[in-house]
Amino acid sequence: MRIIQATLEHLDLLTPLFVKYREFYGSLPYPDSSRAFLEKRLRRKESVIYLALPDDDNSRLLGFCQLYPSYSSLSLKRVWILNDIYVAEDARRQLVADNLIRTAKKMAKETNAVRMRVSTSSNNEVAQKTYESIGFKEDTEFKNYVLPISEGI
Repeated sequence: MRIIQATLEHLDLLTPLFVKYREFYGSLPYPDSSRAFLEKRLRRKESVIYLALPDDDNSRLLGFCQLYPSYSSLSLKRVWILNDIYVAEDARRQLVADNLIRTAKKMAKETNAVRMRVSTSSNNEVAQKTYESIGFKEDTEFKNYVLPISEGI
């Protein structure tokens, strides 16, 4: 498998899997809005998206991850938020997520980040095991809270 950084040229390949990711977490599909969202992130360079592709096929997407930049005031350094990661159903158990996360980790090191953060559903044990196997530690120092502002789409 190959891991590449997404560009605007990959929108048509990425959007259907991004829609499946949203549906996995209970969101409505909204394919047009999803595509527009991804296009804005890429066009404005507001996120970094990695794609996992088979070695011999540019038309099939195995998985993707999307990272957003943030910063730590305490360490005075960059932080990367691994906001989205999803593997196509027919590509699971092939270490796709591991390869995506390892590529993201390499990028984080290259940008002198102090850490990467990730959140997942409290019942998503598969994702939790994957993150822990790569070296993520559960945050026991800080408790996270969410303040809802709007309902989204």
